[in-house]
Amino acid sequence: MNWMYTLILAGLMACGEDVSAEDVEQGKSKSVSTVGNADVTSVFAREEKDGKWTFHVSVQHEDVNWEDYADGWDVVLPDGVTLQPDRFHQYTKYIRHPHVDEQPFTRTQKEIEIPEGVDKVTVRAHDKRDGWGGKEVEVDLNVRFGEQFSVKRIP
Repeated sequence: MNWMYTLILAGLMACGEDVSAEDVEQGKSKSVSTVGNADVTSVFAREEKDGKWTFHVSVQHEDVNWEDYADGWDVVLPDGVTLQPDRFHQYTKYIRHPHVDEQPFTRTQKEIEIPEGVDKVTVRAHDKRDGWGGKEVEVDLNVRFGEQFSVKRIP
């Protein structure tokens, strides 16, 4: 058992929780309020000829199973609005399945419409079990390279 599971198990037992090491390893305990731990590790944003954008986003999360995995990522405007090119999904990019053996993984979303005058966006990832809260990347759309991002604009 790795040190993280040992620490979680000790904390749960100290709070009087009846939980086994196997439960913790399998991600079965939901009694502790946690913060999401799906991290955005890199972003490549490309402006297309039609003015829409394509985002390639890499996410790191210790996917365990269908109940605990990185299930989406968002492109968020400075005013907090989330861009959703597919109105049938709750995220900018919906991740359909766990990536237990593929970490970090990269997924692409096309047809993202960034409003005129917006020059910075934030990219964040969602953890199905624990929600938002991992590392985010702020992308300056007017800069070719930045910390954990790159941008290609049409001339």
